[in-house]
Amino acid sequence: MSGVYAGRALKQSISSVARCSRPQYLRLRAQRPAFKPMVRSFTASTRISEKKYTEDHEWIELSSDGKTGTIGISTYAAAALGDVVFVELPTLDLTVAKGDSMGAVESVKSASDIMTPVSGKIVEANSVLEDTPGTINKSPEGDGWLAKIELSDVKELEGLLDGEGYRKFTEEAEGH
Repeated sequence: MSGVYAGRALKQSISSVARCSRPQYLRLRAQRPAFKPMVRSFTASTRISEKKYTEDHEWIELSSDGKTGTIGISTYAAAALGDVVFVELPTLDLTVAKGDSMGAVESVKSASDIMTPVSGKIVEANSVLEDTPGTINKSPEGDGWLAKIELSDVKELEGLLDGEGYRKFTEEAEGH
């Protein structure tokens, strides 16, 4: 008989369970299934979404399709430039080779060309930067991205620095 009452109590709202006696509550609580945390697995490799850096302080992040990359300037470069006041974005469908200039960033301190870390065709430019170039200072490796490129050779990414390698490179540059 107590099993019937326990089953009914589980189906009732929390307020009705709160009105049961302490022994009833403990019995009902013991009948609830234990909480099992969800296990979340990822199928994508961490290498695919890892940012790669150049010694010219640009970064590229390969998208999940493995063919398109997002390009921007590093946090280190944004800090060195100071307040960005103008950005010259690349034109769409521009075909570039690794190391070519694809645009420029001007700040109150200086101007700097943006070099492409890989070869390919520009498929999108971040038009937000035309109206608010300061986005680069606020989020250089996030919302302040410059362009998206369709890579012509994914193997060119292998010659770039990973996050740790770039960090060491910038520390050495600051030491000189």
